[in-house]
Amino acid sequence: MGILVQKYGGTSLSTPEARSLVIGHIKRELKNNFQLVVVVSAMGRKGEPYATDTLLDWAASNGDGLPDRERDLLMCCGEIISAATLCGLLEREGISATVLTGAQAGFITDSQFGNARILDIKPARILEELGRDRVVIVTGFQGQTENGDFTTLGRGGSDTSATALGAALHAEMVDIYTDVNGILTADPRIVEDAKPLTYVSYTEICNMAHHGAKVIHPRAVEIAMQATIPVRVRSTFSENEGTLVTHPEGFKDVQSGVVDRYVTGIAYVGNVTQITVESEEANHHPQLKVFKAMAASGISVDFINVTPTGAVYTVSDSEAPKAAKILREMGLSPKMISGCAKVSVIGGGINGVPGIMATIVEALAEANIQILQSADSNTTIWVLVKKEDMVQALRALHAKFELHR
Repeated sequence: MGILVQKYGGTSLSTPEARSLVIGHIKRELKNNFQLVVVVSAMGRKGEPYATDTLLDWAASNGDGLPDRERDLLMCCGEIISAATLCGLLEREGISATVLTGAQAGFITDSQFGNARILDIKPARILEELGRDRVVIVTGFQGQTENGDFTTLGRGGSDTSATALGAALHAEMVDIYTDVNGILTADPRIVEDAKPLTYVSYTEICNMAHHGAKVIHPRAVEIAMQATIPVRVRSTFSENEGTLVTHPEGFKDVQSGVVDRYVTGIAYVGNVTQITVESEEANHHPQLKVFKAMAASGISVDFINVTPTGAVYTVSDSEAPKAAKILREMGLSPKMISGCAKVSVIGGGINGVPGIMATIVEALAEANIQILQSADSNTTIWVLVKKEDMVQALRALHAKFELHR
């Protein structure tokens, strides 16, 4: 019997109807003779009683004085409630189940509370429980330090828990259940004819996640890629198998035998500010001074273009006033364009193919959209546009690359 890891997000557990569907998915895979490890997130989203953001709001409304260590202790409660609830439902169905916290499941992390990194996983207790023919329910998003303190893994931590367990247990597959039917070519709330993808490579989905797609956390994909564990992103509310994430050589198309495409999807990040700084002191490395100043103030920079006398880069809109103040105190006169959006064209087939950038420029020119900045890598080309042009840019690029087909 092979091991299958399933992960269920908050919306998959938030209502009795959704939890009933979760039970159905578990029953199906047990009938398929899998040993099951089920990773759960806290139930629901912000505003619902046990959601992580609700717990954080509770702490803030009660003095907002919790130290980081104790804040992590509070945040672990949501997943524990989810796990205990699911365990009770499985037992009622006659399915033997055991709940393990992240610590009991063997997650050893560093002590960076709120965003801990996994140092090791010792899954002996999980294997012991699987050997007793039990479904093992693991609280996602959490672990413990070597001193025994509870820690949380940061945003997307339950995805990371699931793929890390898949690697540690040499699982056959990790299924990430969410509220959408797999990975789509674009955000369906903006691009109405966005299509679900049958296959996507680890690198492509990492880039999509890093650049705005919120279906799966990039850290989780990176772990799966290192361990070569295939991942499926699928909907709790459907029997559809969703999107398979694997190496390109694992792609198989029913009709043609291969998947051959240049562009896989379009992603975006909004609410960014473009900063342009210029200095006449080219021989004094002004860029170094600028980026050191940003780093010293904890400001994350992105979309960087360096010139001999300066630099163009972006920061989040919320950080822009702070960045501008620092630059002016350095004697610089930054040019700021706030309310921008970074639009990314992503595809494993982009590298070395002539004409991709020309097609991007053509699509945006036809839509009368100004490109403020551009950059590229092996699998991604980024363009910066004004936020009011973002929706039209996404739709124009999606149509130009015929992703709706």
